[in-house]
Amino acid sequence: MVQTRRATRVAAAAQFKSTSNDHDAQVPKRPTKSSTKREPERASVEPPPTKRRRTTRPDDTDVTTEVFPKRVCSPWKVGPHVSAAGGVENAVLNAARIGANAFALFVKSQRKWAAPPLTESNISTFKARMTEFGYSPAHVLVHGSYLMNLGNPDDEKREKSYECFLDEIQRCEQLGLELYNFHPGSTVGRTTKEHSIALIAECINRAHKATTSLTIVIENMAGAGNVIGSKFSELRGIIDRVENKDRVGVCLDTCHLYAAGYDISTQAGWDATISEYDNVVGLSYLRGLHLNDARTALGSKKDRHENIGLGPLSLTFRAALTDPRMRDLPLILETPTYGTDMGPDGVWAAEISVLYRMAEIQAGTTAATTVDRANGVVGREGDEDVMKTLTEEVRAAVAAAKQMGGSQAKGKGKRTRATKGRGKQVRDIEPSEDAEEEGSRSE
Repeated sequence: MVQTRRATRVAAAAQFKSTSNDHDAQVPKRPTKSSTKREPERASVEPPPTKRRRTTRPDDTDVTTEVFPKRVCSPWKVGPHVSAAGGVENAVLNAARIGANAFALFVKSQRKWAAPPLTESNISTFKARMTEFGYSPAHVLVHGSYLMNLGNPDDEKREKSYECFLDEIQRCEQLGLELYNFHPGSTVGRTTKEHSIALIAECINRAHKATTSLTIVIENMAGAGNVIGSKFSELRGIIDRVENKDRVGVCLDTCHLYAAGYDISTQAGWDATISEYDNVVGLSYLRGLHLNDARTALGSKKDRHENIGLGPLSLTFRAALTDPRMRDLPLILETPTYGTDMGPDGVWAAEISVLYRMAEIQAGTTAATTVDRANGVVGREGDEDVMKTLTEEVRAAVAAAKQMGGSQAKGKGKRTRATKGRGKQVRDIEPSEDAEEEGSRSE
């Protein structure tokens, strides 16, 4: 009797399993919302990264129908600081998606001291995509962690920063990259600037000896509090103490220049500032620019990035993109995107297009043969209207991004409802120097 009941139960279970399998085979699963979302037609390269981080499995996204926009052919290489979420190899795709000719990225989380090492798959896929999309390592400007303060007089805290610094440089060399940009640091109010400058140079010298080829690029700063690097003389002071001067350079941030008191808002102001930089530091050390408009007044010492043309620096960008000394350098956008940074309809794509067309005006291919910008006045009738039209394109892109992603969140690093969970943030790429210095006090 027991055996009969057991046999009956086994038979019933087998029948149920068979029925379930038949049902699954005949009735398709209901598609999820994300799977039915309509995507633009694209050419075959790699699909966009999924929401789930897959840093150890980049090769499972090899087949796609994604089409990437054509890039402007220009010796001035413009592009933004793109996301590397899901693996550094995805940064290349994100740059290509918006038609960038250059890009910046973090090679690990900028908010953590340590991170898992790059895998062989990360490295090989990154290099393959660089080749596939025609990006040169000379046009990729890696950005260092915001946590570091190589000028901190506290030995233990500075050593912690140095270990992070060296780890990121080694990651860059693994990826075949050439340029690593970082914020020099702060005295944190506990020593002189001269002492901090010497400490920063000492860390650079140590990193040079521990690595082989990469150029360490020092970024100029806006001048908040005890931060080092707002004056050209401070940048020169660091370089003077670096032993291997072939492997050190400078990145000039336009917003930081203006906030530090360098008036680059006109053609004459741009020329005078670059001339001063050349006299004090040397153009031979220039390795890139950060193209950011400013939200605050000249000399405010506040690091607040604004979108291209929506602040006082419209003429600055046209001057930069027609200056032959800026050719073949990475010209990196770090402007707010309000959660819509990727894709041909986002803020960065609009800004890239506008920047190149601003340059065309001065070159004589859009509205004028020559433009006198000495006093900030457009040289020919009609040019002013063209500039306003271009600025309005950026304004419209920003408005659309805000509407799509929600209004700008209050507070640093807050996300909008539309971008929450996607790793996108509506604030500037860089934190304010005030916040950065405050963080360095505790680390």
